[in-house]
Formats: sequence, structure tokens, C-alpha cells
Amino acid sequence: MKLEDIKKETAIAGIESNQIVRVVTTEPVGNNAITVYYKTTDGRLTERMLFRTDEANLSLAEAGRPWAFDAPGADLKLVTEAYSINLAHLFAPMMTVHTSNVDPLPHQIMAVYESMLTRQPLRYVLADDPGAGKTIMAGLFIRELLMRADAKRVPIVAPGSLVEQWQDEIHEKFGLAFTIFSRDMVAQSPSGNPFDDIDLLVVRIDQLSRNDELQQKLRLTRCDLIVVDEAHKMSASYSGTKISKTKRFLLGELLGSISRHFLLMTATPYNGKKEDV
Repeated sequence: MKLEDIKKETAIAGIESNQIVRVVTTEPVGNNAITVYYKTTDGRLTERMLFRTDEANLSLAEAGRPWAFDAPGADLKLVTEAYSINLAHLFAPMMTVHTSNVDPLPHQIMAVYESMLTRQPLRYVLADDPGAGKTIMAGLFIRELLMRADAKRVPIVAPGSLVEQWQDEIHEKFGLAFTIFSRDMVAQSPSGNPFDDIDLLVVRIDQLSRNDELQQKLRLTRCDLIVVDEAHKMSASYSGTKISKTKRFLLGELLGSISRHFLLMTATPYNGKKEDV
């Protein structure tokens, strides 16, 4: 920076060590020197003579300044409100209820906040009648864990006919953007394991149960919560003294081993056979 470029109100770096100063005025001293009167960041008014040899160390800069209380009040209010919302879960135990597009029924609130959230870790079968709102209960639980920073990686495993419904409802009601898993994700994955790369996934149950390669990738993954819809499809059966484990049952065992929280959802937990209980 040339000495001639140092003007009044210019912010300059290089005059004072480790800080930016604001020029008040200048006085030339011959052709190769200049006296600069400036203010430091703490408000001190001082001066220094600069020479041509100092030009290499000088540069224009955006000046900083000490603490002040002249920022727009509306901005301060906005930041304060945003910070309060960020910490709201510490003071509002049912924050998800107040910030989601749902109006949960009493039994749904009791299930999530009195039974499910109190269990650490959660290993839970949510068995309720069709239409009783199990998706809403699961959504409340998922979002509450995310807001409390108690979960980050949350796959949902569901029958193929329900994956799009899950994606739509969880986004519409809770504002959560889940991605439906596809085979293309394996090839496109930077790490080669999409279950590690994408935190919020909806996966088809049979896509996993019938594919050993995908199951191997799952074994290398650790999840915070896995939700399984229509979990009765993972049941095993007894024949005499022998248990017959289906591919879906084996998948269920795998999912339970890689997740801290494990939520099984079904409307038909009992198939009528006492020996299978």
C-alpha cells in the first residue's frame, strides 16, 4: 500500500501490531515519509511516522472496534429469541408438541413423554390399534430426541408400500427431511456406506432382509435410533422345539444390535399362537 493512499477515515492494518487502526489525519514529511494520526481499537489517539520501507506491511482493512451498545435493537431481539428457541428443550419438556404441525391426543402424549422418553436406552414395542396414531407418536419421539441432541442418525425401516407415506408424513407434521434409500446411494456414497453418510433415511424392509451386502454395511454402522414399522413382519415361529428364523427376523436382530434406541411398531403384535409369544 502506497503512503499516498493513506487518507482520513481509512482503516489500515500494519501500523499497529495485531490490530486495525482508523486514520484521523495525515501530514506529509517530504516525499518519502508521512506522519499518521490514528485511533486504535480501544479508542487511544496516537501517531506514527511511516516511511517508504513500511509500505510492504500496510494494507487496507475493515476496522474492528471495542464493545459497543449501538447495534439495532431489533437485531438483538431476533438473536435473543433464536437462542432461546435453540435452548427451549431445556425448559419446555414437550417442545416438539409446541413446534410441530400436530395436535396429539392424550394417549399419544402419555406414550411418548411418560413411557418412551424416560427409558434410556429405549427397547420398546409400540403396539396400538390401526389408526391410533403410531406415526405421530414415533414422529414426536424422533423429533424430541433430535431437539435434545440425544440422536442424530435415525433410519426408519418400513414395508415398501409405506416408505413414501412415512417420508411425506414425517416432513409434513414434523418438518424432518428423510431420504428414501435406493441402490444408487451405494454407488454415490463418498465412503461407500450410505448408512454412515445420510442420517435420516427411510429404508424398505425387504430391500435389507434380502441383501447380504447391505446388511454388511449396516453392521459397520452405529445408529442412535431405529424405528421399524409393521414389526410383526419380523416375527419367527416355533415348530415343535425348533425356532424358524426368517430373513426379516434376522434383520431385526441385526438392527437391534447396531442401535442405542430401538422402536418396534405394530398393530398386530400377537398372531394367535401361544407358542410364538
